[in-house]
Amino acid sequence: MVVLVTGASGQLGQALKAQANRYDNLTFVFKTSAEADITDRQQLEEVFNEVKPGFCINAAAYTAVDKAEIETERAYAINVTGAKNLAEVCLQFNTTLLHISTDFVFEGNKDTPYTEDDATNPQGVYGKTKREGEQEIEKILPQHYIIRTSWLYSEYGNNFMKTILRLAAERDKLGVVNDQTGTPTNANDLAEALLQIITRGKKAYGIYHYSNEGVATWYEFAGEIFRINNVLIDLQPIPTSAYPTPAKRPAYSVMDKSKIKEVFGLSIKGWQESLAAVLKSYNEV
Repeated sequence: MVVLVTGASGQLGQALKAQANRYDNLTFVFKTSAEADITDRQQLEEVFNEVKPGFCINAAAYTAVDKAEIETERAYAINVTGAKNLAEVCLQFNTTLLHISTDFVFEGNKDTPYTEDDATNPQGVYGKTKREGEQEIEKILPQHYIIRTSWLYSEYGNNFMKTILRLAAERDKLGVVNDQTGTPTNANDLAEALLQIITRGKKAYGIYHYSNEGVATWYEFAGEIFRINNVLIDLQPIPTSAYPTPAKRPAYSVMDKSKIKEVFGLSIKGWQESLAAVLKSYNEV
């Protein structure tokens, strides 16, 4: 079975690449966004015609949350038109699509974890384009899995974990937002979950939520990074109002993972345990 991975140079793409050799029954083809541009329908068709994938994991996305408020057309092209193109080409080639979405599709005003059935109400361009991309896939392609995730980090690419460690090396004091609550997600764990969905062969198509277990604020996430790495710094909790950004963040975006655990029999690690594993790997490089 051939698995095509788009957006192969991103965090999730690299995490999938690191795990690929553990799956003898799958043949992986990794394509960067230059090699398989999801905004280019013709190029996508050529890639699919060459590869003939049974599954496609779409790890390509416009994820610059604040820049999306300015680069609206680009965000729309990748997250909406790109998702539509993929859905249409997957339908044409009878390919099952695993598409990555986000907790930003929610407004963030709940105080209990969001389920897949909760109403969406994205507040910024990024969240809106990701939700519209989901809707295009739902409309076009029956055989799809849409997996919403949150606060993705890893030893690969650019992410909060790496940024916070770099800042700690440059400063004695650091303020981190303490009134946005969600769940950090190790890209390696997400990659493994996606591959489990493929190998378990259940055609239980639809929307699923996946993050690590547990709840944290960005301040608590930073604190745990420093604790594990023995970083001594004056870490201060600050309100969102003290750190204004062009795009509004959900105040609460914890997601309920019951559905994905029950349907696919997944066991999900707590975010602290998973963070320790990533930091161990990152520090050994």
